[in-house]
Amino acid sequence: MKKPKYQMIIDFIKEKIAKGEWAIGSPIPSQRNLAKQFQVNRSTVITALEELMAEGLLEGKAGKETVVTNNTWTLMGAKSSTNWNENVTLGIHKPSVSMVQEINEAESNTNLIQLSKGELSPEMFPLEDMKFIVQKVSNQLTSFGYEEPKGNINLRKAISDYLMVRGIEASPSSILVVSGALQALHLISIGLLKRDSTVLLEMPSYLYSLNVFKSVGMELQGLAMDKEGLIIDSIYLTKEKGKNILYTIPTFHNPTGALMQEERREKLIAYCEREQLPVIEDDVYRDLWIDNPPPKPLKARDLYGNVLYVGSVSKTLSPGLRIGWIVGSESVINRLADLKMQSDYGSSTLSQLVAAEWLSSNFYNTHLEKVREQLRVRRKVALDALDIYLSPYATWDIPKGGLFIWVKIKPEFKVKRLIEKAFSNNILLNPGSIYAEKSGQFIRISYGYASLDEIKVGIFKLSEIIKNSL
Repeated sequence: MKKPKYQMIIDFIKEKIAKGEWAIGSPIPSQRNLAKQFQVNRSTVITALEELMAEGLLEGKAGKETVVTNNTWTLMGAKSSTNWNENVTLGIHKPSVSMVQEINEAESNTNLIQLSKGELSPEMFPLEDMKFIVQKVSNQLTSFGYEEPKGNINLRKAISDYLMVRGIEASPSSILVVSGALQALHLISIGLLKRDSTVLLEMPSYLYSLNVFKSVGMELQGLAMDKEGLIIDSIYLTKEKGKNILYTIPTFHNPTGALMQEERREKLIAYCEREQLPVIEDDVYRDLWIDNPPPKPLKARDLYGNVLYVGSVSKTLSPGLRIGWIVGSESVINRLADLKMQSDYGSSTLSQLVAAEWLSSNFYNTHLEKVREQLRVRRKVALDALDIYLSPYATWDIPKGGLFIWVKIKPEFKVKRLIEKAFSNNILLNPGSIYAEKSGQFIRISYGYASLDEIKVGIFKLSEIIKNSL
């Protein structure tokens, strides 16, 4: 005999609670969602929920979400169970902004046109070369355990040689291998900065979409920028020495794509040395130049160990390797290496061996040449589509490298509404608001990930959405 629909809903919810998938304190899906899932009227859902409330498993109040209050074991026991859901808000590390969480989740949806992703398309992944290198590394494997605290020595030597070509002299002992640039920022935030420090940075900036510094009690202070990036005259030190640090992306800035030129780099380094203002230079986009090689890093001009330099192969080769690096004075690197050992006891040995092989062979440079060629084509396709479809409604600058075009939508169109409409049309975009852009008129379009056809279709659909909103 077939169960009534309301009983199927009851059994479904009980199973979720019993397995711990819906923990005590967590909200259950809305009545509307449950009705849609089971293809029933909301009255059927209400009948099921009322029965579960009568059993003491759920609790709901008018106008508020229904939450799990018990499970089978807590109903049997005299004492109440731990409500882990309450603890979720008590942790030290702040959650991502809700919009960022939604974007992160949507970026795994293969049905969407991904104009948001800050990574290279699978079309540019060097699969055959990667297979060859992984095979070569595996043929040389012996048993492998934990690496040195600073990372595999062969990889650090390869990074040292790689940096030398880019103007940075760094011995392997002043390099720490990390699991991507984000871990680098996390280690710096917990290991080198005082609790109420101020992090000075461009506004807008990628860093605003993270809570890595805020979570350890620091405040972010935005600085003005133009087409060359950070404006030095806007730097205002609010705290005493030792409580200010500058975070900057001078090369193909995220999200604006700005490129700081030689003269301003010289002046910025001179200012920071004079004011004893330490610098974190995030340089993960450097190798993605399209027109001409960018000026040397700030770190190449650093004579006093004032700059902590962060690099990675995530943007150029594969985010899946989870390999990045920090370059700094040995005492600082030793401190961060100790913290990393406390955190994860070192990045994956296999990933480090593969990255070492890439960087120390000619494979990496050959791959970069192909990537730049592809990015040149992709940028042109995106810019041509913007010219044809979006020029009546928006303006933008032409990036000289990186993955992003920073698009200013004219004031009469609401970006928040545009983002929502785009999503309902299967297009994922990043609003400028998640990077602390104040006017609310900007979106970030990536030409790095979506296919050429998707880039054209996505931008055309954006224009149609705007046109229809007039």
